[in-house]
Amino acid sequence: MTRYYAFNGDADGLCALQQLRLVETQRGTLVTGVKRDITLLRRIQGRAGDDVTVLDVSLHQNRDDLIRLLESGTSVRYFDHHHAGPLPPHPLLEAHIDEAADVCTSILVDRHIGGRYRAWAVVAAFGDNLVEPARAMALEAGLNAQATATLEKLGICLNYNAYGESIEDLHYHPAELAELMMAFRDPASFIEQSEICARLHAGYEDDMAKARRAATRRGCGGILVLPNESWARRAVGVLTNELAQRRPDTALAILSPKASGGFTVSVRVPADSAVSAAEFCGGFETGGGRKSAGGINYLPEVDLDRFAASFEARWGTR
Repeated sequence: MTRYYAFNGDADGLCALQQLRLVETQRGTLVTGVKRDITLLRRIQGRAGDDVTVLDVSLHQNRDDLIRLLESGTSVRYFDHHHAGPLPPHPLLEAHIDEAADVCTSILVDRHIGGRYRAWAVVAAFGDNLVEPARAMALEAGLNAQATATLEKLGICLNYNAYGESIEDLHYHPAELAELMMAFRDPASFIEQSEICARLHAGYEDDMAKARRAATRRGCGGILVLPNESWARRAVGVLTNELAQRRPDTALAILSPKASGGFTVSVRVPADSAVSAAEFCGGFETGGGRKSAGGINYLPEVDLDRFAASFEARWGTR
């Protein structure tokens, strides 16, 4: 029997994995990649008796491979908060899916394990831009303002590290980060006893300073375009979250050119938007997400005008 953990390489995926492995003390083969690399189940062959835990990647995007694994006799445990669609009715599937706007995958894992490692869930929620839920959990856990701010910084840095067109764009491979984190039962010790957070924060500050200066507006709406640079691809996610926090009532899209052509797109929409980010981005071939945050993994240049017109039609008057 082989055990697999397939997880998104961002803060939420990493911290969800960390919580589960601390409770279950189980090792397994790690399957992950950059944040936009979400069709992870296609990498797992799966045989009868194997066990797969999936964290923070859309079931909808992995449906065919999920069904393939289940029909092969592989047990699958699935934690996620993105658009899922109908769940496959299969006895080998254990699904923990919640698409509410105020949860992330690490919060679902926190509920599942009874809050035993809640500080890691706080880190994840901050990384996923769920600031109010993160602060509420930190308060419930008895963390003071300084400790909470430290966890927020780690969450942002872990999330920042996941953005890039390829692993080569990242400071750390997410699987490497997961192994380095494994020894620490609480994130405060990880920050104090490891140089990783400091290194990521230095890279974050440098890349974000460049991105804030270089982002250009397309038209008169909420669409921004970054340069075709590796630092811009690293900064796109946290820059989008930063701007969304400044103007929560305004829809925002940031386009980051891919080295191979076309764009990666990050979208944030207001909480009261009639159209969710997942629904809007799902109108494009590689798009998806959740209620307030979504993205398109690959937007061809020929579709740029269609994207811009559709975005402006939905939110251009706000």
